[in-house]
Amino acid sequence: MSTILVQSPGPFTTVQDLGREGFGALGVSPSGAADAISLRIGNRLVENPETAAGLEMTLVGGMFQFPEGAVFALTGSDFGATLDGVTVNLWTSVQARPGQNLRVGSTRGGARCYLCVQGAILVQPLMGSASTHVLSGIGGFEGRALRKGDRLPVGAAGVRFRERTVATSALERLSPRKVLRVTQGPQSDRFPESSHQLFGEVTYRVKEESNRIGLRLEGQRIPASCEEEMITEGISLGAIQMPPGGYPIIVFVEQQTTGGYPKIANIISADFHSLGQLRPRDEIRFERVEMETARRLLKEQEELLASPELTCE
Repeated sequence: MSTILVQSPGPFTTVQDLGREGFGALGVSPSGAADAISLRIGNRLVENPETAAGLEMTLVGGMFQFPEGAVFALTGSDFGATLDGVTVNLWTSVQARPGQNLRVGSTRGGARCYLCVQGAILVQPLMGSASTHVLSGIGGFEGRALRKGDRLPVGAAGVRFRERTVATSALERLSPRKVLRVTQGPQSDRFPESSHQLFGEVTYRVKEESNRIGLRLEGQRIPASCEEEMITEGISLGAIQMPPGGYPIIVFVEQQTTGGYPKIANIISADFHSLGQLRPRDEIRFERVEMETARRLLKEQEELLASPELTCE
C-alpha cells in the first residue's frame, strides 16, 4: 500500500468525501467537501469513484511527499502548486515519481483546493463516510485536521496512468459565482416585501468569523415583520437564516441540524460549490429564482458532470 507523508499540512487541511447524508435526525450534519464539484472532478481525473476521499485545503495548502509515487490531480482554486519545483496545472492528472514532493501554496483566487490521488485516501468510514467533521471530532483522519508527520494510506492504483484534463468549456460553465441564486425560504412570509426587495439588491461581504459551520455576512440589515420566536426546526444546507440582528448567516456543510431563526431563502443546489470557494471579505449578492429554474439548473449541471466530454486526454 502506498502513502502520502504530510510534511507541512497548512492551517486547515482535512480528509473529505461527499459527506454522510441521512443522519440529520441524529444531530449529525453531512460535512463533506465544501466544493463537492471540485472533489468529484478531481476523482474523475484520477479514475476514482466520485465518492472517493481526498484532501481539502483551505486558503493555504501544504507540502506532501509521495514515498512510493502517485497519480494525483489538483482541482478547485489555484494555490500555485509545484512538484519538485515544477508548476502543476490545475484540473489535470499528474504522475509523481517515488519520493517527489508536492508543495501547495496560498490561494490566488477562491477558498479551497482539492488533492485527489488515484486509489483514494483510505481511512475508516464512519456512518458510511470518510469525511472529517472537525466540530465533533469524528471521521476522516483521527477526526481532526492534518498535522506534520501524518502518513495517509492510499489504495492501490487500478489503471495505467493517462494524462487527463478538464475541457475549458466545462470549467467556464462550472466557474464559482458571486451572484448566488436562491429560492424562497420556509419563513419567507415573515419578511415584508420591502425586505425581500432589499435582500435582492444589497451587496454582502463574507465576515472573517465564517467557517464550515456557517458563512456570516455583513451589509444592510434585513428587518423581519414578525419578531416572535419560532419553534426550532430542521435546517437544510444553504439555508439563509436571519438572526435578530438582521444580518444573514448561510448554513454550511458542518451546520447545526436544527435552528430557530427564520430563513428568508435557500441557496440552490447548483450553487452549493460556489459557497465552498467564498473567502473572508468576498462580496456576494442574491438572485431569486423559482423552484422550476433551480431544478433545471441542477439537472443541467449533473448532465455536464456525467458527460464524456467533461475530460479529455
